[in-house]
Amino acid sequence: MSQLPIDLDAFNAAPVARTPFAFAMVPHFVKAEAMASINADFPLVSHPGSFPLPTLKYGPAFARLIEAIQGPEFTAAVEKKLGVDLKGRPTMVTARGVSAARDGQIHTDSRTKVITVLIYMNNAWEAKTGRLRLLRGPDNLEDMIAEVPPDEGTLLIFKNEPNAWHGFHAFEGPRRVIQLNWVTDMGVVKREQFRHRVSAFFKRLRGKPAQEAM
Repeated sequence: MSQLPIDLDAFNAAPVARTPFAFAMVPHFVKAEAMASINADFPLVSHPGSFPLPTLKYGPAFARLIEAIQGPEFTAAVEKKLGVDLKGRPTMVTARGVSAARDGQIHTDSRTKVITVLIYMNNAWEAKTGRLRLLRGPDNLEDMIAEVPPDEGTLLIFKNEPNAWHGFHAFEGPRRVIQLNWVTDMGVVKREQFRHRVSAFFKRLRGKPAQEAM
């Protein structure tokens, strides 16, 4: 366990907020000593949007991080943390490298996603915008429960409830995010990967920003 690039002890110790939906934040979830090598091996994502890992090239340190967050130890920790049974729930991972001006719109995740994990792989975040906000409703970015600094291995995890609203004030520029989801079934993974591949193809052609907030 000590060889993992993630801090499971910090994850296990992090408090869980239960209202209006279950979530937790873990600063430095990715161990400080692992950040440089993972970022050096981070996939080159130069266009806005979320890209499925099968469409990307990346190095071994990044691959070890992905293996760790999809592995049995972290899965068991997530089950305990949020009180969910993830048996038979496949995982899906996407990466983002750039935020566009139109990103960050308030939304909830697809109901096919059971759990959402966001891991921010930026250096210390100085911009006031681009900080994901967990919200009480769909209409006001200022009506927030919490704000997540997108820096230095910070993790956000939340249970995908119908009222799990989130978004951020627009930011344009480099913004590295890994998104891990446990989803309802393997058909979701196949459909989402196909959709992302098609979307990614056109985003590369047009430079079109994604609508998801991460």
